[in-house]
Formats: sequence, structure tokens, C-alpha cells
Amino acid sequence: MNKRYIVALDQGTTSSRAVVFTPEGRVMASAQQEFKQHYPKPGWVEHDPEDILFSQTESLRAAVRKAGISASEIAAIGITNQRETTLVWDRKTGKCVYNAIVWQCRRTADLVEKIKQAGHTETIRSKTGLVPDAYFSATKIQWILEHLNLQDRAQNGELCFGTVDSFLAWHLVKSHPHVTDATNASRTMLFNINTQAWDDELLGLFNIPKAILPQVVDTSRVIGFLDEDILGVPIPVAALVGDQHAALFGQACFEKGMAKNTYGTGCFMLMNIGEEFRLSNSNLITTTAWRLQGKPTYAFEGSIFMGGATIQWLRDELKLITSAMESEEVAKSVPDSGGAYLVPAFTGLGAPYWSMYARGTLVGMTRGTNRAHIVRAALESIAYQSRDLFDAMAKDSGKMPENMRVDGGASANKFLMQFQSDIMGVQIIRPEVLETTALGAALFAGLAVGVYDNMHDISRVWNAQDEFIPSMAEIDRQKALSGWDRAVRAALYWAEEKE
Repeated sequence: MNKRYIVALDQGTTSSRAVVFTPEGRVMASAQQEFKQHYPKPGWVEHDPEDILFSQTESLRAAVRKAGISASEIAAIGITNQRETTLVWDRKTGKCVYNAIVWQCRRTADLVEKIKQAGHTETIRSKTGLVPDAYFSATKIQWILEHLNLQDRAQNGELCFGTVDSFLAWHLVKSHPHVTDATNASRTMLFNINTQAWDDELLGLFNIPKAILPQVVDTSRVIGFLDEDILGVPIPVAALVGDQHAALFGQACFEKGMAKNTYGTGCFMLMNIGEEFRLSNSNLITTTAWRLQGKPTYAFEGSIFMGGATIQWLRDELKLITSAMESEEVAKSVPDSGGAYLVPAFTGLGAPYWSMYARGTLVGMTRGTNRAHIVRAALESIAYQSRDLFDAMAKDSGKMPENMRVDGGASANKFLMQFQSDIMGVQIIRPEVLETTALGAALFAGLAVGVYDNMHDISRVWNAQDEFIPSMAEIDRQKALSGWDRAVRAALYWAEEKE
């Protein structure tokens, strides 16, 4: 039977998805399962590893059923994942020693402060392209090993560390490979992206034994075959890739200077900067965009911790809306936010501020501020934060991109996309396939097994669907941005008082 389809497993922060694609990039079917978030203490975020594995496996089965295809028709599977989220499991049993510590979790902020105070910031930055932050995996691993007294077991090779891609590969692939790809390794604060290898000096800083680490492989590569118990046939698992890197690839940002923004739980903007490693002067991250045939391509990245999660907060905690879709209608019911600004620094602020202690701030309210104003301010906050990143990237690259490609769930919100175009002053392009994270993983997998011969083949899969053109008067844009900058200073002031 012909191998006519590619499947992407898209393991996210709040849900696991599986998407069946044709080689032309058309979605045949998808399935999704949400799973529980755990908050043991303020600022702590965890997932049950069994929830991750079960929801991903069931989503895969459901997507194949919905597509009405035989598993034997699947050419390859690609895995893309929430990054930095840290798991440690027993090498013999596969059972995790602790819950997954999620990328959003701030419990290791004190460990990061010790590293910074000891003067290691530039060492970390020059080797990894990252700034020291609790966001990344290194201090999460350190915390697990220290708090559970597992240092000896780790040293003896009895334990495996992995980000979610590694965890899924180990459990879904029959041979239990302990691997990760170069994009996910780049997010650990332990991987030298110049040499493309684990760094002994960094491992020493965090007291992490090398024996616990996975092998780092290319982004597009067959790592083994899906356990037959899952779909009944052995299917090549042919790509591991961090979600934002997958989206950059799925958006066909193959040329230097091309940028995309993914509006998910967080927002993540990446710009392709080519094959030469260089550091940002604007507090952006430099990361491995992908690695093919041993050769890395690099990207600048800026991360917003609270993107779509801000809309979830409106829905679940404030009860101001009943669904994410409702936010667009409510926001459009008022002409502006009435002078209100929300800075959703609920778990700190990412690039370009990198303040671990900032907290959410709602300013500029009057007696007339109502539900619609707050909903609108929440949506606008996503666009403002994205503008901060875009301006930083333009400054570092020396050129303002003419447009930005967008994807992710919140990019379906037309109000948000138009406001994003207005506040940035550039064209926003939304593609036919919004699930570009899943598409990128599928394309990487297809490349590994010969569905695609080269990047030119892949570029023909991407097609634009909607374009948003700036329409806001420059004087109004500058006034709005001035208000946002003042609001951010208020959130940062709170951080200073906290310290």
C-alpha cells in the first residue's frame, strides 16, 4: 500500500494533538486531548508524565481513525513538543521520578540568581545563546536531583533526563532510544550551540552528570519505529523538533531575515539569522533553528510567557468570557481599552525584559472601565508584547522585516491580528494552515524519509490565506505605545519592590 500520509504529534503545554497531513500540507484529520495542570505552590507548574503520554497516544489513535486511513499508509511520524519542560525517569522502567516541571515554572529562580551572582551569565550566553533564567531546563534538572537526593543514581547512569520529545521518543519508539534533537538541546542551558555538543563546563556549573543526558541528533532523522502496540504497524519516527522551531520551518522561513510569531499558550517570535552564530544586543535569545545533515541554522528568539494563556485567565479565573472565541466579539464592542493596560506578567516577563519577579499589573482604569475594556486590554497586551520583540529583532538584524508570518490558535482572532499589524506598522500574513507547528514536524519527518527531496519541495507547501495591513494613524500608534511602555515600567517597579 502506498505511504501517502505524514503524522505530526504536537505535544503542547495544555493539550496533546495529532494531525494527519497529505504531502501537499493538507490536513486530513486531527485530534486533541487537554490534560490537567498542577500548581503545587505559587509560581510552580507541573504535569503528570502519564497524562502527557496517554493524551498523546490517544490523540494519535483518534486522528488516524478520523482520517479514515490505514496506519500502513503513514510514511512517517514527526514529534514536536513544548520546550524546556523537564522530566527525569528510570532508565530500566521508564517511570518518572517526579512530575514534569513545566517551562513556565519559576521554582528555580533562586538557583538562577546564584549562577548570575557568581558571574556566569556571559559564559552561559556565549556558549548557549541563552540568558540565565528559570525558564530553561538546567536548574529544573538540578532541582530534581537535589531535592530527591538522586545525584548518585544520575551519576551511575540509572536515570534519563529528557525534554518532552525525549520522553515521548523513549516511550513510543520500540527500541527506547534516549535521544533529543539539536533544537530541544539548545533550550537546556547545557548545550553549546557553537560546537553542537553538551558542554562539560556548564554541566559542572549545575552539578549535572553527563550520564543522564540524551544523544543529540539532527532535527530530521529516523530515530526508530513506533511500537506496534500503538497502531498495529511499525512506522518510522523521523523528526524531533521543539514547537517554535517547527513553526518557523512550517512557515517556510528558510531565508535569512524571515520571521514568524506563534500565538499559543505563550507567544514565540523567531527570526532566521542564517548559518552563522551571533548574539543579540537586545536581550533576545540565539537558538538553533534546526540542524540538517549536521549543519545548524540559527535564529533569534523572543518569548512571551503569557499569550493565549492570558485569554484562558479571562475565561477560567475572572469569568469575563465563556470561550476564547468570545474575546474577539467583546473586544470589538468598545472602540478602545478606555486607557486601561494589562501587563500579564503572571510568571514574570520574558524578552526583552527578562524579569523573573515581575507580576501582573492592570493600570489606567477609571470608574467607567468595564468588562469589555479589560478583555480588550488583555488581547492588546499580546500584541504589545509581540511588538517589543519585533522591534528588538529589527534592531539586532539591522533591517525591519516587511512582514511577519503568524500562526497558532490566537492568530485566528481577526481583531488581534489587525491590532498587531497596526501597532507594529507592518503587514501580518496568516497562512492557510494555522497548525504550522504540526506542519513543520510533518515536513521534517517527510524530508527524512524521502517524501520531499529538498527545501524547494517543502516551500511549495506553504500558502498565504489572509493579510492584515496597518491602518492606525502614526500619532495614535505612538500614543498607544507610550501608554504600554509606562504600564511595563509599573510591572517592573513591582519587581524591584519584590526584590
